[in-house]
Amino acid sequence: MTETPAQKLRLDKWLWYARFFKTRTLAASTVAGGHVRVNGTPAYKRSATITPGDVLTFPKDDHIRVIQIDALGMRRGPAPEAQALYTDMAPPERADRDKIAHNPAFEGKGRPTKRDRRQLDLSKARHLE
Repeated sequence: MTETPAQKLRLDKWLWYARFFKTRTLAASTVAGGHVRVNGTPAYKRSATITPGDVLTFPKDDHIRVIQIDALGMRRGPAPEAQALYTDMAPPERADRDKIAHNPAFEGKGRPTKRDRRQLDLSKARHLE
């Protein structure tokens, strides 16, 4: 007798299986906070059921992820197995290093001098104006 995989799965379990969150508790708290949308509708219950073909939208780090569910997992496996569970419909954008204020004179050569710190503070103040 062969078992067929379930056609529905809890949302928090799937997010954990697909390795979007390090722990199931983090996945559950994100769902409970109303930050996850299933097919455009906010999901507030951790136990919301999902099926293959559903589209999830949720914030992760500094960008919004849009994911289409291709398969339901049976376990939290290795990364290649987890990546086979979904299709990323909006790949994450890389952070632009030019947007981050930095001191070009410093460039990681040890601790900045007091003069370097003053120049950095002055450049930040000008940037905010």
